[in-house]
Amino acid sequence: MEAEAAAAAAAIIAQARAARTLLGPLPLELQPEDELAGYVVQRAAHALVAARHGARVGYKIGCTSKVMQDYLQIPHPCAGGVFAHGVHDGGVSLPAAGFIRVGVECEIAMRLARDLAPSGAPFTAEDVAAEVGACHPAIEIVDDRYVTWETLGAPTLIADDFFAAGCVLGAAVERAALPDLRGVRGRALINGEVAGEGTGADVLGHPFQALAWLANHLAANGEGLKAGELVLTGSLVKTVWLGAGDRVRMELDGLGAVEMAFV
Repeated sequence: MEAEAAAAAAAIIAQARAARTLLGPLPLELQPEDELAGYVVQRAAHALVAARHGARVGYKIGCTSKVMQDYLQIPHPCAGGVFAHGVHDGGVSLPAAGFIRVGVECEIAMRLARDLAPSGAPFTAEDVAAEVGACHPAIEIVDDRYVTWETLGAPTLIADDFFAAGCVLGAAVERAALPDLRGVRGRALINGEVAGEGTGADVLGHPFQALAWLANHLAANGEGLKAGELVLTGSLVKTVWLGAGDRVRMELDGLGAVEMAFV
């Protein structure tokens, strides 16, 4: 995709996010024709989004579980950015009016202890596991900010960071104290009622496999992951859409729990 077209598409996306207006199909001449072009637009959009939402501090990975692949009708992982102002500590209350249609997902978040430079690719799950410093139980916040997301297509969703709207992190569990992440069972509770359940094995077979996918995806463009960056590895449950007044709790056995509310 030509740099000028990517920049123009990125400007439309960033403006829609800033104004909290619904994003419809991009003008035909600016639509990314495939997912590779979608990531070109995404990288251009990150500089604009960061001006309002703080520096990019990590990544999210979407469609790593069958339940989410079936829901979004995208049979493979997709990546988006995580920005500083969207990262919150457990117990936070956020205004529902700050989102268009807010949803939550139950995730295992990872914090890198060391860089994963592109020169190390291709990475395996074992390679990336050695570079993880800690994990958190996490709530990913997503926002359906689209006129009709079902018709936009994966390239445009990727360009707009794939619904990303932030995250809430529980207490860190250091690498040496981590349980077998593959066997971790997660539960999403909304207002005290279970809304979904899943396990770490649902995330590409193992959450470290999702991290390896991201590292290889970035390396293909000459980019890497850096020490201190945060990675949301994908939801164990189907997205739960919420409204004002809803209370959220995600429980991940062996990792702890994290709570938040929308007011």
